[in-house]
Amino acid sequence: MSHCSGYSDPSSFAEDGPEVLDEEGTQEDLEYKLKGFIDLTLDKSAKTRQAALEGIKNALASKMLYEFILERRMTLTDSIERCLKKGKSDEQRAAAALASVLCVQLGPGIESEEVLKTLGPVLKKIICDGTASIQARQTCATCFGVCCFIATEDITELYSTLECLESIFTKSYLKDKDTNVICSTPNTMLHISTLLAWTLLLTICPISEVKKKLEMHFHKLPSLLSSDDVNMRIAAGESLALMFELARGMESDFFYEDMDSLTQMLRALATDGNKHRAKVDKRKQRSVFRDILRAVEERDFPAETVKFGPERMYIDCWVKKHTYDTFKEVLGSGMQYHLQSNEFLRNVFELGPPVMLDAATLKTMKISRFERHLYNSAAFKARTKARSKCRDKRADVGEFF
Repeated sequence: MSHCSGYSDPSSFAEDGPEVLDEEGTQEDLEYKLKGFIDLTLDKSAKTRQAALEGIKNALASKMLYEFILERRMTLTDSIERCLKKGKSDEQRAAAALASVLCVQLGPGIESEEVLKTLGPVLKKIICDGTASIQARQTCATCFGVCCFIATEDITELYSTLECLESIFTKSYLKDKDTNVICSTPNTMLHISTLLAWTLLLTICPISEVKKKLEMHFHKLPSLLSSDDVNMRIAAGESLALMFELARGMESDFFYEDMDSLTQMLRALATDGNKHRAKVDKRKQRSVFRDILRAVEERDFPAETVKFGPERMYIDCWVKKHTYDTFKEVLGSGMQYHLQSNEFLRNVFELGPPVMLDAATLKTMKISRFERHLYNSAAFKARTKARSKCRDKRADVGEFF
């Protein structure tokens, strides 16, 4: 029990999702492995503890294990708390990631409230600790936002969490009016994570609190659009689009005083051709800001469709998009499975009760690892062949001229 090698590689849970768990091992086998991982969170080796935390997280992200978790939630919470308090950067990140998925499994209720009550003060301390690693603080910020979104019933706790997150990302606001560009720092990625977590929680605030936050941030947040970090620019732009959506939901004739200067900034980012920026960053930025500009100017949203199993979900507003993106970051490849099976997520996205499928239908929906490999290989060959033809044509044209 003192070595992780006595159990399956934790990454195996995430590699192929719930199908592999069903095919290659029974529920009893899975629970046996998980019990071993839970024991290993107490191991003396930091690497072993980290691998155990990741193994549990990957399993919970790829399969619903509510009953199993319910019986062991206090043990798991204690292990997470211990690893957050005593662990270093990677172990803290693994512990915070597990805490997020644990709350997703438990859903809203007294059980997840108890998890947040225990872990909330520890997460807050790490987020605000300038000596802690930036990566650990980032993951803790996302975890704090997600757990609060799921579990908080106390409105004062929600407001306290918002203030904690605000105290971090507002440090990126433009302070010198003579400066046109916000230079990124080692803390920029932390500021992005806290901004996104804050934006998620804003979507569940009472209208009175939303109005206060909009008044406080509507005229300061646009300064983040001048950051030299593309991810910060995009996070700020998407948060602004969501805030406009909330404001117009409360007041259909909502008026923004600095609309001309804001749309000018958004249009510049949507058509950015600065040579000093990487092509990939410019392409990504232009695509996102075209949508943001349409949202601000025309109140339009480019609807997306997410398919999972025999179902599909329409993402038709910024609130739903931001919520989906957040939980996709937490669950990774397990997002589709949870959309099918997790009652909490189905309630969040208004999908109704889980659709019951018989074994024959499930079997027809599955694709084996070998079949997926063949499909990917064929697609790769087709793309290579198409590129070769295109190159041959260009060569012919060059010779002609």
